[in-house]
Amino acid sequence: MSARPTIGVTASIETMRSGDWTELTVGTPETYPRAVQRAGGRAIVLVPDEADAAEPGELTSRIDGLIVSGAAADLDPRHYAAERHRMTQVTAPVRDRFELALVRAAVDTGVPVLGVCRGMQVLNVACGGTLEQHLPDVVGHERHTGPPGQYAEHEVRLEAGSLAARAAGGEHEAVRSYHHQGVARIGEGLHESGWATIDGIVEAVEDPRPDRFVLGVLWHPEEDEGSRVIGALVDAARG
Repeated sequence: MSARPTIGVTASIETMRSGDWTELTVGTPETYPRAVQRAGGRAIVLVPDEADAAEPGELTSRIDGLIVSGAAADLDPRHYAAERHRMTQVTAPVRDRFELALVRAAVDTGVPVLGVCRGMQVLNVACGGTLEQHLPDVVGHERHTGPPGQYAEHEVRLEAGSLAARAAGGEHEAVRSYHHQGVARIGEGLHESGWATIDGIVEAVEDPRPDRFVLGVLWHPEEDEGSRVIGALVDAARG
């Protein structure tokens, strides 16, 4: 494995406006690759692909680590055998299939995985878990979602000795979040290891096996230059 590990970052397919043009665009916020590069890794953007969704092992064999990024689109609840909530925004069927397949292949083969926000939800569903489709129905507030275009800020408590705590560098982390969904039933082989101090919802899940780096966080570490979480993934990918 190279000293500069290659980290695949999953991408969105979204309609975007640039000048006079409105086009369907593939991409990811620049904060993800910049965080990877800052930690000494090489970032490549992984475009949703039906062929790779069908045979993900070839792609995961070419990367040293995987970041499943966040997005506005919610995971289709059909992937966890649930009816669609009126607030669930399903717009990315190819991305759903692509990311679920990549996560399963990466977990099976020991490729380090970090799921961010929607990516944590994908990780949980890929392992057989389910989601709460609209957290305000459960917790009675919307403090995990900031005003339009802004992240909410709150604190999470991380289990002592957990991968989440080691990655973050402590048992308490001030985080930035923007989501309306979360974990319901934890996926098989995963362990909850972080909770929001404002209401106790699950903020981190992980594979507890000591030889694996499989971590999902519901917040956005890429938006905080002081966060160590993406650097921890890069270190794990470096071996």
